[in-house]
Amino acid sequence: MFFKKTLKKTCVKALMGAALLSASSMAAETLFSNDVLNVNETGSVGSLWAFSRGQVYSGVTLLKLDVGNSGNVVVSETSNGPVADSVTAVQDGIFSDVLAEHRRTPSVYAGKLGYVLPMFEMNDDGAYLVPRGFFSVRDVNDPIEMPLKVPEVYEELDSAMVYSVSGFAYDSSAKNLWIARGAAGLGVYDMSGSSSKSGNFALDLNAASLDSAKVNYKWDEKKNPSIFGVAVHPETGDLWMATSKGLWIRTKAGDLKKASSVLDTSARVTGVWIGGEPLQIVAETSSMDKETTKGALWRLAKGASDFAKVDFLDSAGKKQKKDVYDDGDYTVTNVAFLGKTAFVGVMAVGGKVSGYFKLDSNGVRAWDMDDDGKGIWLYGYETGATDRDVVISSICTFPLTKNIRGLAISTYGNGVSVSADSGKSWTPILNRAKLENNLSTVRIVPSVITSGDQALVSYKVGKESKITIDVYSYDMKHVKTIVKNAPREADASRSTNPREDYWDGYDKHGRACTMGVYYIRVKDNHDHVGWGKVMTLGGHK
Repeated sequence: MFFKKTLKKTCVKALMGAALLSASSMAAETLFSNDVLNVNETGSVGSLWAFSRGQVYSGVTLLKLDVGNSGNVVVSETSNGPVADSVTAVQDGIFSDVLAEHRRTPSVYAGKLGYVLPMFEMNDDGAYLVPRGFFSVRDVNDPIEMPLKVPEVYEELDSAMVYSVSGFAYDSSAKNLWIARGAAGLGVYDMSGSSSKSGNFALDLNAASLDSAKVNYKWDEKKNPSIFGVAVHPETGDLWMATSKGLWIRTKAGDLKKASSVLDTSARVTGVWIGGEPLQIVAETSSMDKETTKGALWRLAKGASDFAKVDFLDSAGKKQKKDVYDDGDYTVTNVAFLGKTAFVGVMAVGGKVSGYFKLDSNGVRAWDMDDDGKGIWLYGYETGATDRDVVISSICTFPLTKNIRGLAISTYGNGVSVSADSGKSWTPILNRAKLENNLSTVRIVPSVITSGDQALVSYKVGKESKITIDVYSYDMKHVKTIVKNAPREADASRSTNPREDYWDGYDKHGRACTMGVYYIRVKDNHDHVGWGKVMTLGGHK
């Protein structure tokens, strides 16, 4: 076991060195990496921020976008910048953590602070599980690390994740960035003056107040609940807080009050999002019930007196008796508001199931039924939001043009998808470096995977062809045939079919291949042969 871990670390370090050496070539790529965990608006029309974390590096991408004559989204310019290899914006348990507040990468556009994301550094085991503050990305070439002080009471805990950042909210009128810091309470970054000031608050349930919290503040779990999410009400300026003891409001005048009798102090509220026309407020509750998670999706509609559970409707509009949200073990990654519709990005425990719901005034309606007659509510690969079956990690809206509000999703493995027509059609944006005709260039993206991931086999043919793709081990033993005599069209940039032309790290018997380098051979029926190379870090099945 020790040898395997050591070898794995050695291989990753070697790959990291190669990645750093090829930084100039990466700069020509569309994205920093196709493993994108977050997208967010930039404050300007026609641009989008994206944060990527590959196997060996992390970084930000600034995309300049426009709408083509056919309605598709066109990339006009792109620039990339790495963050230090000792820190990243995505904690290592995002796909496996059972806690809802940890299964998201929050972000916000915060005025002169720019693109804001959490910041994590490695623990002693080499995992990014130590919260250290947040990133402020004002220039793609210079992501700034903004450390937050750690309360002394938490320094000796086994898990530092209890005080991880799980939500941001920017008050543009007061020029305050609010930060949900879990058990460490509520952080604030005040930019209203000539110099920025930071502070921290604890919610005191006994006194019904927000107390200024120094680094040596003595938190009491019973009276100082964890704060998991924050949102600024665009009409009142009030700050809404999702906490382990219900949903609370800090008014513009500084008063503290309960936001809901339904989501009272017995509710563990893990997120709150506000937006849309008419305005609506979406909240999530999630807690551990013995060894399972118990979750629900709630909404406060315009004119309603309190929150109500979101209804899930079948394709005929019939309300479901079973709680679909809880049954699916979902958690919200983000909510993107577009007019009357809330696009609710979700991910299930384990990260294998993901996508988004379309929430309108009636609830979430199924777009189709499966073979067993059950509703299908999640939008994703089957609805064309992605052209590969990958994890959808976040969702946002942004001003694509002066007249079009764009919708964007980030995916882990297939870059970013952008829609100019409210999700009816999507344009995938991913690394498509130049490929030579007739299999002269074969690129594997990403070039390092673990079993269960998808390494896309990228190639181009000059005329209609039948393609066979085989995987070979380092000693040239046949491992697997991916496709055989599959028809492919000539294409100006890439002839690959993303739904079929990928390797998942398994052999022909469904077993995870051992860690090492593997060769991918692509043949057509016109005597052309191309080769690519991929490394797998192994896995289990």
